[in-house]
Amino acid sequence: QVQLVVSGGGSVQAGGSLRLSCAASGYTYNMGWFRQAPGKEREGVAAIDNDGNTRYADFVEGRFTISKDNAKNTLYLQMNTLKREDTAMYYCAAGRVSLWLLPGAYDVWGQGTQVTVSS
Repeated sequence: QVQLVVSGGGSVQAGGSLRLSCAASGYTYNMGWFRQAPGKEREGVAAIDNDGNTRYADFVEGRFTISKDNAKNTLYLQMNTLKREDTAMYYCAAGRVSLWLLPGAYDVWGQGTQVTVSS
């Protein structure tokens, strides 16, 4: 069974950086980062499949990088040049079938971590 523990959220000024971590127990297969702001639907941010291929949402605009340390079974999201619009609860997820940025494709979810960007 897979369990995900998310950390790294916080409050930063616009233009700042954060690194989110997702520590997994058990084999995670495909993984992704998602976010949800108040009053909005959950949306995909970045995803990485079991072969290491990645995909990003258009709003990332080259500012974020998703990576995975297979030895530690840990997923990361490096977030640079943060904007106020990035403020949301961020979630890590894992699934056996890769549909990239579609939340419904993932089976296991972490608890979420809050990212707040002010300006």
